[in-house]
Amino acid sequence: MRLTRAHVDAPLAPGMRLALPDDVAAHLLRTLRLGEGDACVLFNGDGHDYDCRVTVAGKRGGEVEVLAARAVDNESPLRIVLLQGVARGEKMDLILQKATELGVSGIVPVNSERSEVRLDAARAGKRLAHWRGVVASACGQSGRAVLPPVSAPAGLADAVAALPADALKFSLDPTAAACVRGLADPGERTLVVGIGPEGGWSPRDRAVLAAAGFEGLRLGPRILRTETAGLAAISALQAMFGDLA
Repeated sequence: MRLTRAHVDAPLAPGMRLALPDDVAAHLLRTLRLGEGDACVLFNGDGHDYDCRVTVAGKRGGEVEVLAARAVDNESPLRIVLLQGVARGEKMDLILQKATELGVSGIVPVNSERSEVRLDAARAGKRLAHWRGVVASACGQSGRAVLPPVSAPAGLADAVAALPADALKFSLDPTAAACVRGLADPGERTLVVGIGPEGGWSPRDRAVLAAAGFEGLRLGPRILRTETAGLAAISALQAMFGDLA
């Protein structure tokens, strides 16, 4: 029987007792109706699953006892970072969720010239917390025990300047000469895939990307929507070099 997994942002170790955060308690105890003595699995992103037993299931919260830790080794051997133009609402959630399921090692949201979403400092902080929650939930569903980091949204120039110096960087372009099938195996080098927002990259954005070492990458002859493009590219790269065999 598949046990329910839930993410907690707290240290975990066998033998300890943990008061469940309110959102986790609501999910496990009220939505899934777990009771005292029932089993569940918690993870905190350190690469382990922690087998737990519910010891308190009350209306105002719950508590679990951590019984054992199990190393989880299902991270992709291919390091893919998704550089994603910030998209509207549910589109961005979909991108984050599915990219996590497909095994990305990091997500870098960027504000570009044609971005339709403009976030001030207060809204950016709230959206970042929400995005990280989406990623944690996707890890819980997909069995990942390592959370891919989601960077705070930044301008395109600042975001590309912070990328690993030795990364292989690509931006999707249906007119580009290079295609996934023609790429050399990246080995341990990070692959960065740059995806524009709903309006695409502007000429100035493309100049910034080119100056940062991004190359065009063709993924078929059709223009893909922002919520499709990154997921298609991750899938193709994982099938070619990663663990989507």
